[in-house]
Order: sequence, then C-alpha cells, then structure tokens
Amino acid sequence: MFAVVEIGGIQLEVQKKAVVRVPLLKGNPGDAVEFKNLLAGGDDKSTKIGTPYITGSVKAKIIEHGKDDKVLIFHKKKSKGQRKLNGHRQRFTKIEITDIKLSATRKKKTESVEQAEEGE
Repeated sequence: MFAVVEIGGIQLEVQKKAVVRVPLLKGNPGDAVEFKNLLAGGDDKSTKIGTPYITGSVKAKIIEHGKDDKVLIFHKKKSKGQRKLNGHRQRFTKIEITDIKLSATRKKKTESVEQAEEGE
C-alpha cells in the first residue's frame, strides 16, 4: 500500500515502514504524528486520486531532528568588486511511517444537506 502525502509544502510518496526526511515538525523524538492531506493512494489492485484530497490518514513516528549540510550562496558584481557569501543549514525531521489508512468510500453528503435539497 502506498500514499502520496503533503507534508510541510512538499509531496512525498510513502509506504509502510519507510523512513523519510521532511521539513521541521513540532514534537519530540518518539512522538506520533498524523497527516490527513492525502493526494493519492492505493495498492496493486486499485489507485484513488484526490480532487485535491482523498479521505484517510498516514500515521508516523518522529525519529530525530537534525540539520542538512550547509548551503552556500555567493553574490558577486563583476565590475564593481562587490562580493558577499551567505549560507544556511536547513532543519529537518526524520520520521518513520507506521500506518496508512485509506477509506473505502467517498464522503457522502450529510443528512441535513440532503433534506435541505429535497425541500427546495
């Protein structure tokens, strides 16, 4: 089973027991987190694609927080002799996917909405 989930503005295809690096999340190592922004999902037999999301959830466990390698940004104006070097280290969270649940049916209209439509 797989799911395409949106975490922190990026889209990742994940499977159960996969370890992925995502932008920094709140929480401590060992905490459980749940993501409900599923863009697509399914198994070998069928695949569901959302418009924009499908119902379901992906549960994960935070393993650790860390920093990426340093990224250097160099600015230079050739004829003026101006040079400037900036850099930063992006923070990330490493998570392990523990469970993927996709609902079998689509969301139905609530009864109150159906009754209101019938009354019109």
